[in-house]
Amino acid sequence: MIIATGVKKYYGATPVVDDVTVTIPSGGVTSVIGPNGAGKSTFLSLVSRLMGMDAGSVTVEGLDIANTPGDKLARRLSILRQDNHMAARLTVHDLVSFGRYPHSKGRLTVEDKGHIDRALDYLNLNDLRNRFLDELSGGQRQRAFVAMVLCQDTDYVLLDEPLNNLDMKHAASMMKLLRRAAAELGKTVVLVLHDINFASWYSDHIVAMRDGKMVRQGTPEEVITPESLRAIYDMDIDVREIDGRRITLFYG
Repeated sequence: MIIATGVKKYYGATPVVDDVTVTIPSGGVTSVIGPNGAGKSTFLSLVSRLMGMDAGSVTVEGLDIANTPGDKLARRLSILRQDNHMAARLTVHDLVSFGRYPHSKGRLTVEDKGHIDRALDYLNLNDLRNRFLDELSGGQRQRAFVAMVLCQDTDYVLLDEPLNNLDMKHAASMMKLLRRAAAELGKTVVLVLHDINFASWYSDHIVAMRDGKMVRQGTPEEVITPESLRAIYDMDIDVREIDGRRITLFYG
């Protein structure tokens, strides 16, 4: 599991992540939700050590990220940032192979190539493996980046707004794929989401943030309620069940 204790991050005198203590369970899908400016992406960056904390601690399966060697941490935890743009002109295969760097240090082995092929196959990218990223649609490109992260073969996969710029159809496909990866590959998937309905349908655990603080955490049934959502978003939100799925309706 991931345990964050008293995590703080300031930009100048402004707290962006303000004394967050939360436990993210092993296995399944955990969604981090909340309004813009809640500190969700910053919190994910702190957990993955992309950004340094000003206070607090984070452990991943007992490993303190503050003093765990980078190559060791990179074999347990991977992250896909929101700004996942590449300046170089790469093929899908080239991009996915970057996921093996913590293991191969750039010298791909037969085992590494097997991981690359499996990741391409899992994301249905075999037909696109030799295409350049700038030749792909937004949905195809996002799948390629997710394949790169899965190719790293870590227990924990962190994704910052993986549905960004995807239409509803491709967003639903991505969530089904991540749900499948958690179930079939035994991954712990942690993602920042803005869509409450996707969080409700596909998550096992939800962490809700507002103004840099953790304000709710629990199962979808515990967090996706009108009372909780009002506290998170400061607006009236109705929750209804349709075919066993919770649907949120905003009233402003």
